[in-house]
Amino acid sequence: MAGERPGSSVEAGGLSVELPLWLAASTYRVLALLYAVARYLGSYLRFAHPVAGWIFLGALAVWTLASTRAFAGPRRCTWLVLATDLAFAVTGVVLSGAIDTPARIHAGSLTLPTIWAAGTVLGCALKGGWKPALAATVVIGVANVGWHGGPAADNLHSVVLLGLAGCAVGYVVEVARVSQAVLARALRVEAATRERERLARDIHDGVLQVLALVHRGESGPELARLAGEGERALRGLVTGVALPEQSVGERADLRELVGRYADGRITLSAPGTPVLLPGPVAAELAAAVGAAVDNVKRHAGPGARAWILVEDEPEAVTVSVRDDGPGCDPTRLAEAEASGRLGVSQSIRGRVAELGGTAVVYCAPGEGVEVELRVPKEG
Repeated sequence: MAGERPGSSVEAGGLSVELPLWLAASTYRVLALLYAVARYLGSYLRFAHPVAGWIFLGALAVWTLASTRAFAGPRRCTWLVLATDLAFAVTGVVLSGAIDTPARIHAGSLTLPTIWAAGTVLGCALKGGWKPALAATVVIGVANVGWHGGPAADNLHSVVLLGLAGCAVGYVVEVARVSQAVLARALRVEAATRERERLARDIHDGVLQVLALVHRGESGPELARLAGEGERALRGLVTGVALPEQSVGERADLRELVGRYADGRITLSAPGTPVLLPGPVAAELAAAVGAAVDNVKRHAGPGARAWILVEDEPEAVTVSVRDDGPGCDPTRLAEAEASGRLGVSQSIRGRVAELGGTAVVYCAPGEGVEVELRVPKEG
């Protein structure tokens, strides 16, 4: 994906499939070092120059432990680190041919680093994909064939297996990077879409409130404030710049936020104790209630009354908005949503859905309209 550097750890949603692989490779190098030391400890007396082998394994141990932190991720594991790692692997293979006896070498004795050399190939695969892994395999293979046993069947078999494993891991990492890049792009698009929908809902609600005040012939600071908020939200939607959300405390009493919609026509019934919700959740739920109240004022008729009922349950909060207006045909809501109107689909259902809740609208001709909003208290 454009903008992603090769070898970078692409994250989506705070997660990365590469980091566990790097941790596995780092752990493998330490365990392979212990195996190489144990193998040499059991056979060093058979070598022609055993002291040289101990010196190499001591240096290999120091390098492995010193580079463990570098193998924790692709940013720290630079190509210089991998080149040094490859140099240790090749040195160990070449030195094995120099300090071991010809008879043992032709009998198929293991090299000093043994399976530790595979850690270098894995590091190259994780860093750059299957091509660097194949290149590291070729270098180690040439060292094995040229200085430790020649083109014997066991040698070639080990090199082929090492190359296949490295290429397989490298290919999987490349596919994982592409998949995570696509997922990260999808998450960014989804976040931008949700932000634009939020702005569109705010604009929709503000326009309805302004129109309601104008229809009643009212003017003054409240009308000017609503018009200003609508203008700022509209500019943010057009320019694609997200506006800062209104700051809300950590916990908010839903009764206070919903209570501003009560008047001579609208009655509020709520518990006697505070109905506490996370601030943003309470604000969005109250905005959905406000959209339902606006629909009552616009469509239920001038003489209609409405009731807001707040129910505080152990796991969720339910708010019902019911009116005694003429009601409507249930198919009208589906037609409005299909035509792109934001009243119920976005200002009410969209808000509640983003909070992980449900919004149900009950309506029938001559029976009024009831909107039931249910939102979990946590999560």
